[in-house]
Amino acid sequence: MTADSWRNLIEHIGLLYQEYRDKSTRQEIETRRLQDSQADPEESSPSEETPPETEPASTPESKAAPQINLLRNSNSRFNLWQDLPEIRSSGILSILQPDEIKLQEAMFELVTSEASYCKSLNLLVSHFMENERLKKILHQSEAHILFSNVLDVKAVSERFLLDLERRVEENIVISDVCDIVYQHTVDHFSVYITYVSNQTYQERTYKQLLQDKPAFREVITQLELDPMCRGLSFSSFLILPFQRITRLKLLVQNILKKVEEKSERETTALEAHKELETVVKACNEGVRKMSRTEQMISIQKKLEFKIKSVPIISHSRWLLKQGELQQMNGPKTSRTLRTKKLFREIYLFLFNDLLVICRQIPGDKYQVFDSAPRGLLRVEELEDQGQSLANVFILRLLENADDREASYMLKASSQSEMKRWMISLAPNRRTKFVSFTSRLSDCPQIQCVHPYVAQQPDELSLELADVLNILDKTDDGWIFGERLHDQERGWFPSSIGEEILNPKIRAQNLKECFRVHKSDDSQRRKLGSRNRQ
Repeated sequence: MTADSWRNLIEHIGLLYQEYRDKSTRQEIETRRLQDSQADPEESSPSEETPPETEPASTPESKAAPQINLLRNSNSRFNLWQDLPEIRSSGILSILQPDEIKLQEAMFELVTSEASYCKSLNLLVSHFMENERLKKILHQSEAHILFSNVLDVKAVSERFLLDLERRVEENIVISDVCDIVYQHTVDHFSVYITYVSNQTYQERTYKQLLQDKPAFREVITQLELDPMCRGLSFSSFLILPFQRITRLKLLVQNILKKVEEKSERETTALEAHKELETVVKACNEGVRKMSRTEQMISIQKKLEFKIKSVPIISHSRWLLKQGELQQMNGPKTSRTLRTKKLFREIYLFLFNDLLVICRQIPGDKYQVFDSAPRGLLRVEELEDQGQSLANVFILRLLENADDREASYMLKASSQSEMKRWMISLAPNRRTKFVSFTSRLSDCPQIQCVHPYVAQQPDELSLELADVLNILDKTDDGWIFGERLHDQERGWFPSSIGEEILNPKIRAQNLKECFRVHKSDDSQRRKLGSRNRQ
């Protein structure tokens, strides 16, 4: 492979990163669907097949001059390592084992996707950020919030891609890429934390500019219509760095699943993954910290205390769930009374360490009449007692605002809402699947086929192709799940996913999960083994 061909990689790339990412995740979904319908999960997927016999190495294409045209055009799927003319003509595919070819594809995807990402970043800077009309419209502070340190992110990505390209140029068979990922993550990827942590202010500024500055809205619309943008929105370019750092971790996970166990490449991949996970967690925490602080200030302004005031704002406190429930007027009330007399509205603010019980009053205010530390909450589900007591549960405060035990009988609007409140209020209560040992047995699983953005703090935002263990579910279409690649838990609609029916695929997914999080799960395995004994 010539150096010039790799240096022209970005110009030759056929897909913007947003397009690549969409095609890649949808292909992953289809591959998993195919595997799920087969008896043997080890059977090759279409993306991992060796070149068909109808396209031998002696075809005219393979004899042509070397050309690294990795993504042929925006209408075709991105090319594979084994599709490159240099690879096809070398005869190496007849020598390598199928597992090594799969590993080569996984490493090659990391490189080509970085090139696609660079292409999109270049467009964000040259087409949007450096547009002269936009510069005149935006105040310097607005431009800074909108684009943050994207130039630093771009420089880091270009340096990273250059090192990846040099590695690929060394040998027709890629030796490794995770050592490069590790080094760049440790030395340079902190720029992602700075960019992503600014996301809350970035989104707010963008919405405000669209609303307050018609000239800004007009220019952005015109820029988005340029054929270079392929119909993609400006906001899709702004979120590129966060999407990339998350995706990069998943690409390393994919490599880790394919390297030989206890090999040097496995050790390197584990180290790269660990460092990437640290950066991703710091990015997530940066976003949460900004939004949580603003949310706590807003809630504090709405509360009026009928009891002794509790300071709400704290650096270590955040909102888990809020909403209206119906309180039964005394557990001894006769069931012959009308439902409207049995219940009255109350409003709950549940924080990670505190529950505040209120009643809504005029002026979008809430009057607090009780509270308790979250660790002193207990919940109990009632047996079916007829329509009037459907979706009712008991909330016990072992020590409330008056330093005494209190009990509330609460009615939710649906079965899913009741379960969500019960799990949020007392997360350690026993449920059918909620336990760390569930990951050691054949736990039900689901893959995400439609992206989902969380609407409530107890929900989980999902990306295409995410795989989750099903920890609990309701009859009205909600699932409480744990995402395998990062162990994040939350609720989501069952309609966004497809259950994985093949037990061999579920077992394979768990095996890969354990391998990726080997160091974290070692103690869980030992404890799970003792529990089974």
